[in-house]
Amino acid sequence: QVQLVESGGGLGQAGGSLNLSCEASLRTFSTFSTVAVGWFRQAPGKEREFVAAIKWTGDITYYTGSVKGRFTISMDNTKNTVYLQMNSLKPEDTAVYYCAASRIGIMTSAKWYDYWGQGTQVTVSS
Repeated sequence: QVQLVESGGGLGQAGGSLNLSCEASLRTFSTFSTVAVGWFRQAPGKEREFVAAIKWTGDITYYTGSVKGRFTISMDNTKNTVYLQMNSLKPEDTAVYYCAASRIGIMTSAKWYDYWGQGTQVTVSS
């Protein structure tokens, strides 16, 4: 079974920080050399958009331009957990944040991610 469980969302202030966690259970994956975990977000009335992703090996990360320099994706293999540290928050970061797993590496399109968490709400006040 593959399960992804997000936590850490909530209310933040502009300029502040929040840290999201995604605990991943990827037992059905036979190999992890090409697995990646990504964070996506979806604001009301908008399409789901890519935020950041990291290879399960932890050596490669990728960010969308609007969060580069503000967000950091990392992972703790001992806890099977991927983190998204969000600094310098902006009201436009308000969205439901989802983590997802891809078997084929870091992809920016949601269609390549086979498994999704339930999402966690992030609201940034100005």
